[in-house]
Parts: sequence; structure tokens; C-alpha cells
Amino acid sequence: MKVLILNGSPRAHGNTALALAEMEKIFLAEGIEVEKVHVGGKDIRGCIACGKCRELGRCVFDDTVNELAPKFAECDGIVVGSPVYYASANATLVACLQRLFYSASCNKTMKVGAAIAVARRGGTSATFDELNKFFTISGMPVASSQYWNSVHGAAPGEAAEDAEGLQTMRTLARNMAFLMKSIELGKEKYGLPEKEAPARTNFIR
Repeated sequence: MKVLILNGSPRAHGNTALALAEMEKIFLAEGIEVEKVHVGGKDIRGCIACGKCRELGRCVFDDTVNELAPKFAECDGIVVGSPVYYASANATLVACLQRLFYSASCNKTMKVGAAIAVARRGGTSATFDELNKFFTISGMPVASSQYWNSVHGAAPGEAAEDAEGLQTMRTLARNMAFLMKSIELGKEKYGLPEKEAPARTNFIR
């Protein structure tokens, strides 16, 4: 089994990376392969709603997003970590996720998603909610922990002092590993849930 970890912080070795590393240790102990990609420092533009991905099978902007698409297709679960900026996720990460989730043609159903937010003080709950929406619109179960998935720290390395936050990361990874393994067994016995053709309606007709 494989987990894809996206670090949405521009600092490759900051507190977000520290929190994600705590999860990685658990995944490896559970026999789950981990691939980490640092997207927060990349030059990733936002979606322009051109719709070309439906024709091409990939985003029209050939950058990190298209490199992530096959990794996303192969993984059993994805972890997205972000620092908090104005009570929301890093804009580069959001641009990446918007384009990735929209343009990636792979079946996302029953891939497990987990989001974590790292902040000096506030805004983690709002960021956590923002990131979880990518999973819940895609038929992806969301892994939970013993508390909301947040770690606190300002200066690089300060998050190492947040004992509860790091414990939350470890619990999240264990729960996510259990969920991925359980879903794999369920797919072997029952297959994936039946999908209806999308019924798309507008509020204004």
C-alpha cells in the first residue's frame, strides 16, 4: 500500500514537515510505502476553468500538477499538510489541489484522505475544514484522529514541543493505515460502490 504526502509549506524543513514526518514514521512501521512531494515552494498557478483537462486528460498547464496526477492515481491514501495563512491554507497548495483534483482522471473513490494544519496560534480549524472539502467531494473517506489534525509552532522546529499535536499526528497515521487496509479488504470482497451517472443541476435555470 502507498501513501502520497504533500507538504504545502514553502519551507521544506519547517513545522509542517516535522508534523508530516511524525506520520511517516507510523506509516513505515505499518508497512506502508510513503512518497513525499514538497509543493509549497513550487511555482503553481491557479485554475482558469478552461475545461481543456476534459479533452486532454491532464491539465493544460504542464507543471507539478501533471507530475502529481499519476502518483495520485497509484496511491491508496493522500495526506495534505499546510501552514495557516490568514486562517486558510497556503495559496500555492490550494491552487495545486484545485487543479489536481479537477484534472486528474483517476478514480478517487475510497482513496483515504487526511489533512493537517500547522499554525503559531489560530486558524487551524478553518484550514482543516478547507482541505477536507477536496476529499469529501471526491468519494474519499476522511481519516480522523483523537483531536482535530493540528500542530502548533512558529519558529522552525518549535512544533517538536507540541506533544499533543504530535500524538495527534501519530494517531491519525495509525487510523489512516487501518482504514486503508480495511478498505483494501473490502474492495477484494465487495468491490467499489456502484456509481450513478452524475445529475448536474444549476440553482438558476
